[in-house]
Amino acid sequence: MTTGAISPKLVQLAWPLVLGNLLQTFYNLADMFWVGRVSAEAVAAVSLMFPLSWMFVSTAMGLTAATIALVSQYVGRGNDRMADRVVAQTILLAIAVSSVLAALGLYFRRPLLELIGAQDQVFVEALAYIEVIFLALPLTFLFFAFRSSLQGAGDTKTAMWLVLISAGLNVILDPFFILGWGPFPEMGTRGAAVATFIARAFATAAGVYILLDGRFGVRLRLGDLTPDLSIQRQLVDIGYPATLDGWARSFAAVAMAGFVARFGAAPTAAYGIGVRYMSITWSVAGALGDATATGVGQNLGARTPDRAARVAWVATAGTMAIIFAVVALLLAFPAQAMAIFVDDPEVIAEGVVFLRIIGPFWALYAGMMVLQGGFRGAGNTREALALSLLSRWVFRIPTALVLAFTAVTIPYLGITVPTVGSIDLGVDGIWWAFAFGMAASFVVAVAWFRLGTWKEAVVGEDERPASADRSVEEEREYVDD
Repeated sequence: MTTGAISPKLVQLAWPLVLGNLLQTFYNLADMFWVGRVSAEAVAAVSLMFPLSWMFVSTAMGLTAATIALVSQYVGRGNDRMADRVVAQTILLAIAVSSVLAALGLYFRRPLLELIGAQDQVFVEALAYIEVIFLALPLTFLFFAFRSSLQGAGDTKTAMWLVLISAGLNVILDPFFILGWGPFPEMGTRGAAVATFIARAFATAAGVYILLDGRFGVRLRLGDLTPDLSIQRQLVDIGYPATLDGWARSFAAVAMAGFVARFGAAPTAAYGIGVRYMSITWSVAGALGDATATGVGQNLGARTPDRAARVAWVATAGTMAIIFAVVALLLAFPAQAMAIFVDDPEVIAEGVVFLRIIGPFWALYAGMMVLQGGFRGAGNTREALALSLLSRWVFRIPTALVLAFTAVTIPYLGITVPTVGSIDLGVDGIWWAFAFGMAASFVVAVAWFRLGTWKEAVVGEDERPASADRSVEEEREYVDD
């Protein structure tokens, strides 16, 4: 990414990421398709759990954002040995953080569901689903550690193939575990989670093996799996804003799902299906944002900041053009798009309203996501965090409270607080809050990125392997011996 025409290299780097993310989205859609054959309550349960599940996935992505920044800049500087050491320290962090989160999630699973607003049969179905998802957290974190390590080195195809196989396995297993095909028991929503667990276990095992093999740009060396405080501090310093970014996004998604749940099962189910479609655009924008992070990081490592900026702007324009085309197709057939997952007329009607209000703004949000990738590649994860906070907690959630509710009851405390200046549009107010947040955050992202305050690399000139007098190949041979 440091020489030659930007667009072809960006496409070469991005398409495996786009395909991998779309495949990930596809098997989320497959879960929804087969769960829709169980009941409307099952659809509502998985819909409510999607933001909570995404909260932990976002944590994994945030944790490994520092890996992309450091590995890409070390590779851009030609210091492969330090890139390998970063990979090992990322693995240690991923195991530690995911184990703690899994334990906390299992312990507090019932209060979490009550806080979100799950009730009656929806609560039962959601509990069966989320218990297995918590057990899969370490697998999820390890896979993202693997993916970000290879991505920083410029290899995006290997992870894409693993996602392809994993997604295919999940799609095949879904009907057997959810509906009880063949000798398998009918497990409903728990079956969807079990299929996901098995698919993630396969992808994680294969990813760790590939890192140990070392022929794909970076290598996981067992001798590096002892805590290195200097690297750990750098990973935490760069990564914690990205992790907070993931939590800010996910808590906001949980809050919005809780808002929608107050309006009943039909809007909740429509919201879940609509968010699945919206996640397609997130998949494309997120992948191009990751490619942008790699390109920006490598160019900053090579001391070409102006080229790094060009990478970000080219990626933003291309992503927005793609999303405009996708949304145009979706808005041409909104009812048919909803009917793929559910045959309830009330859910379909609410879903059509959701798509028509929010759809026209998806491309703006996609552009903001790509620029966030540019900030992360530069190691400026605090700016990416600030954009997430503005988008969700400043622009979206307050707007939803004003447009959708006359008053809000605080869970557990039983205190009802009136909303100031309420317009009371009902659930439509929540859809309009999404639209406003997308538009406003895009404007802020463009203005902030143009300031150029992100152009200083995070990897210093003096950060080299311990045996800096040896060449990279000599250092590799020395360590292997």
